[in-house]
Amino acid sequence: MTRTDRASLLVHVDRATAFAALTDRVALEAWLSPEGMSGRFERFDMRAGGSYRLVLTYDDASDAPGKTTAAEDVSEVRIASLDPGRSIVQLVDFESDDPAFQGTMTMESTVVDDPHGAVVTIEARDVPPGVGAADHALGITSSLANLARYLEG
Repeated sequence: MTRTDRASLLVHVDRATAFAALTDRVALEAWLSPEGMSGRFERFDMRAGGSYRLVLTYDDASDAPGKTTAAEDVSEVRIASLDPGRSIVQLVDFESDDPAFQGTMTMESTVVDDPHGAVVTIEARDVPPGVGAADHALGITSSLANLARYLEG
């Protein structure tokens, strides 16, 4: 059985501005890493058919060992589709020797208009069983909160 994790947040900017932050390298490096982590791209090609390699490093790996190394989660991400201003579908594979983290997770980010700005939704489907549901929900929610701070100042 596969699991789907989802979170949404209203940001007080227009849809185009919110979507741009989902696809711009500098913006993503500023907001994507959940609390307690920092991130960097080793490669970045954000277009349909493109890909990127993301390295997330734990600030303190003693409580949360990484999927790839004790201190890092490394993922290879392929861009399955990109509908400018609306949605992006990414296929995520964690680099891990642990079978619990293997398999392709589909991450879909959507942005829709709202009278007060835009609603950003991140949905993860086929989440590998090694990714704890509570930890994943916390991570997605943390990233969305970072996005709001990034966009709203």
